[in-house]
Amino acid sequence: MPKNGDEFDVDIPLRNARQSDFDALVLPGGLMNPDALRSTPEAVDWVREFGQSGKPIGAICHGPWLLIEAGLVSNLHMTSWPAIQTDVKNAGGLWVDEEVVVDHGIVTSRKPADIPAFNAKVIEEICEGIHPR
Repeated sequence: MPKNGDEFDVDIPLRNARQSDFDALVLPGGLMNPDALRSTPEAVDWVREFGQSGKPIGAICHGPWLLIEAGLVSNLHMTSWPAIQTDVKNAGGLWVDEEVVVDHGIVTSRKPADIPAFNAKVIEEICEGIHPR
């Protein structure tokens, strides 16, 4: 078993993932996954392009780090794990301490306890479709 958690096979490697095949993007929480993703230029580019599509995006806990790295948080009302609120604010985001926040189809939440509200809102945004950004 890996030191930092379980490993899972992926269905589609990032290099083969086409944005047109996806209706939404959900960025993982925790500390390790978002940090690894924001350190991967191909992932940052993919998220930036996906963000420009107007399709719904969900990011929980430390997941907004990738939105920050992709340049998608300027003037965006959002929340996150409280420890990264300064990162959000420094990137131009408008951080609030709420269970779930939605702005232009981007859904953010703070922590695992927020998952039920986060999931419900992500589903709602998927049903709404494309959002102007």
